[in-house]
Amino acid sequence: MHAIGVDIGGTKIAVGVVDADGAIVEKVRRKTQPEHAASIDEAIADAVAELAQRHEFHHIGVAAAGFVSSDRRRVLFAPNIAWREYDLAAKVEALIDRDDVEVVVENDANAAGWGEFRFGAGREVRDMVMLTIGTGLGAAIISEGQLVRGAYGFAAELGHVRVKPGGHPCGCGHRGCWEQYASGSALVREARRAAAERPVRAAGLIARAGGDPAAIVGPHVTDAAEDGDELGIELLAELGEWIGAGSASLAAVLDPESFVVGGGVIGAGELLLGPAREAYRENLPALGHRPVAPIVAAAMGNDAGIVGAAALAREASLSQA
Repeated sequence: MHAIGVDIGGTKIAVGVVDADGAIVEKVRRKTQPEHAASIDEAIADAVAELAQRHEFHHIGVAAAGFVSSDRRRVLFAPNIAWREYDLAAKVEALIDRDDVEVVVENDANAAGWGEFRFGAGREVRDMVMLTIGTGLGAAIISEGQLVRGAYGFAAELGHVRVKPGGHPCGCGHRGCWEQYASGSALVREARRAAAERPVRAAGLIARAGGDPAAIVGPHVTDAAEDGDELGIELLAELGEWIGAGSASLAAVLDPESFVVGGGVIGAGELLLGPAREAYRENLPALGHRPVAPIVAAAMGNDAGIVGAAALAREASLSQA
């Protein structure tokens, strides 16, 4: 049974037809206008209409960056898109105008985590934490084979666990949240600061950014580190240490079988994951008297959100049957 998965990003919407084995049969894209919520609805409906010409489906899962209501219909708040108490499912259903199609909305990190759990790096375990290291820090928690949403749908906002009181300000309004230290944005902030304070040591990064320290982005750091640049290696190691130390704290609460790390920075591979594993072991409670959960790279890349959203929509329908 095919289903459609929709992954709404800051600049694009990816829409795919997904089969029951998690394979994407066809994928199309539309541009995103985050300041105009209605345009997002229209773009989704347009992409769905195109795919409907070639594929049969009855379920649509939408992965949305924001706080999703427990009934998985509305986006209550989104930091980067103009959604406030927004009935995304109803609006998309109205535009599609098919009685046989139901829309399910899921937090984008939850959708990606479910995709990895069902079909990717977590498919052999029952208890898993997915960390998506991007602009912020997204997360999904799977416990005993079930996605943990919480009583109100707000669970797994792990990026906003406070790890350093009085630390860097966060977009949520607080200071010292984990995502201010374990994210692509944190990597870029620290790289630019190092370039401004230590320009000689940062010469490799600055050269990759065209001579402008303020133009340094994450791939510059990864590229430099892969070429042996000491500062690039150090910056990725620091990011990895924050990921690992925070994961050890999570292990004290959740005791997962595996941590799966995805997002843009995962392209750094062992330059990131090696320090993460080391910091995890160093901070893990009762080390030597418990199994050490592996920290592994996500397997599905940017497709995880599409695949996970489609699977969740299909499974929601089956659970209601």
